[in-house]
Amino acid sequence: MNTSHLAENYRAVVDRIRAAERHANREVGSVNLVAVGKLHPAKSIRTLAECGQRIFAENFVQEAISKQQVLSDLNIEWHFIGTIQSNKTKDIAKHFSWVHSVDRYKIARRLNDQRSDDLPPLNICIQTNLQGETTKSGVSGEELLPLLDDIASLPRVRARGLMIIPEPVNVADEQREVFARLREWLGHAVERGHPLDTLSMGMTADMEVAIEQGATHVRIGTALFGPRPDKKRA
Repeated sequence: MNTSHLAENYRAVVDRIRAAERHANREVGSVNLVAVGKLHPAKSIRTLAECGQRIFAENFVQEAISKQQVLSDLNIEWHFIGTIQSNKTKDIAKHFSWVHSVDRYKIARRLNDQRSDDLPPLNICIQTNLQGETTKSGVSGEELLPLLDDIASLPRVRARGLMIIPEPVNVADEQREVFARLREWLGHAVERGHPLDTLSMGMTADMEVAIEQGATHVRIGTALFGPRPDKKRA
C-alpha cells in the first residue's frame, strides 16, 4: 500500500475513534490507537509514525525485533499482543513497553525476572477468555483475581488492565455484552485493590462498541494497513 493510502487510512481511523469518543460522552483523546503491524513491512510503520502514530503492536517476537532495529530512529512505544511462549519471554521483557497477552503467573514471573533493572516496570494486561472459548488463551473470571494477587508481588511488571479477543460477531448487542462484562471484571479487580486502568478491547470491526463500553486501547490492523499479507510471503 502506498504512503498516501496509509495516511488516508490513518486519518479515517482516528476520525472513527474521536467520533466514538464523542458519541459515548468520553473525553476526546482518552482512547489510545494501537496500530497492529503484524506481517506488514517496517516502511508502512514508518509512514504511520510520520503521520503522528506512536503506539505499535506486534504478534511475533523476531519480526518485531527486526522492525525495531530498522525503526530505531523513531519515538515508538512497542506493545506485544501475541501468544507468549516461555522461550520468548526474555526478548519480550527486553524489547517491549507493554504486553497485552499475559494469561498465567509463570509467564508474568519470567517477564519480571528477565526485565532489566534499568528499564521501567513492564506494563502488562491479563488476557481474558470470558466466553470460555476452548481455542483461545485467557483466564476465566474465577482465575483472574488470584492471578492479579500473585502478580502484585512482582516488582518489575505492573498489571495495568485486561485484554480480550472476543469471538467475532456482527451483532452490536452481542459485542456490547462481551465488552460490558470485561468492564465489570475490571471494576471487580479495582474494588479488590488492584489499580487497573486499561481495557484493551476492540478491533477494526467493533471499535465503536468497545469505546462505548470503556476501551482505553483499541488494536487496529486491517483498517490501517489493509488486508494482512500471507505469512509465507511477508
